[in-house]
Amino acid sequence: MRTFSAMNQLAPHIESLIFAADTPVSLKEIKNCLEEVFGTPLKKEDLLEAVDQLRAQYAQSDSAIELAEIAGGYQLLTKPAFHPTVGTYLKQTTRKRLSRSALETLSIIAYKQPVTKSEMERIRGVNCDYAVQKLLEKELVSITGRSEGPGRPLLYGTSEKFMDYFGLKSLDDLPKPKDFKEPEQQIGEQAPIEEQAVAGNPPAQPAKEEEE
Repeated sequence: MRTFSAMNQLAPHIESLIFAADTPVSLKEIKNCLEEVFGTPLKKEDLLEAVDQLRAQYAQSDSAIELAEIAGGYQLLTKPAFHPTVGTYLKQTTRKRLSRSALETLSIIAYKQPVTKSEMERIRGVNCDYAVQKLLEKELVSITGRSEGPGRPLLYGTSEKFMDYFGLKSLDDLPKPKDFKEPEQQIGEQAPIEEQAVAGNPPAQPAKEEEE
């Protein structure tokens, strides 16, 4: 069994894990991996100390990267000062982003989850088949079960990739619905669909959603 004597050995190993991962790496995953590598139990406090060491290291350097805690784990991200540069690059290179209909459907799922497709359609007033399918393909939402209602329709909720995509640590970081109702935070008048969503009334004459 290998022993490990210096705490500063932990930080670079943790850094390599986070750098190599496509998604945020949880503390449990870090612990399981490094315990196998070093062949000895590791304390949670020591791992957190090493993570804080890395965070401070990136914060003090001229690097464009920071260590962020999102979606229940840790990930290396670009610092806010460089978001315009990255955003411009993505705009130039990304062929297809989320359509407005997909974003509207995703916002309903995020705030109403678990939610059925019929509930989404009642709020939006259009057929949501295409938008839901695209969100499933992009792995931003997932099927979480079935409703106890008639026909037991599928229930949808956001995925871990959703939090990663929008840089959220947890769903608690979503803006609260009450924040959108305060007059000082509104611009212009509410659209009919927003008024219906707030009042909980189904819109009249649902239309079929066009593919985008």
